[in-house]
Amino acid sequence: MTGMGAKAAVAWLTSVAPDPGACRREWERNPQGMALLPAGRRWDVLIVPGALGHPTLDVLTRLLDRPGPVLADFGDSRMGFFVPPGTAARWIGTGIRGVGQGAWIVAPRPGSTVGRVRWLIPPDGSGTLTDTALLELALHEAAAARGGS
Repeated sequence: MTGMGAKAAVAWLTSVAPDPGACRREWERNPQGMALLPAGRRWDVLIVPGALGHPTLDVLTRLLDRPGPVLADFGDSRMGFFVPPGTAARWIGTGIRGVGQGAWIVAPRPGSTVGRVRWLIPPDGSGTLTDTALLELALHEAAAARGGS
């Protein structure tokens, strides 16, 4: 991700930071750096075990041209799907953790390729999020496929 797309993604992400300008400046100084950003304002994040998250992302990319942003941690043991704010408070699912209002996430600069957390699907800067109904269907399909193999 380069150019205007990266700038729009950075602006979208940093808009929720307590000091958006400081966050942008830090990423400019250290493009491989991480930012601690509050959830629950523009997005919530549903954290899914990687073994379920990857097949879920495969299903989503078959259903949608582009799902919302998705993070993965080092070793892909967990994945975070960005969903509309308020989702975490209502989500019920075994092994899935919701990060919403009052919680924070670690996010790399869009376009960064080094670090313990990376973007599988970076934000596009427009505010695109994964629809929770589609995510739930994709999770069910991925879980059913895993159980059948």
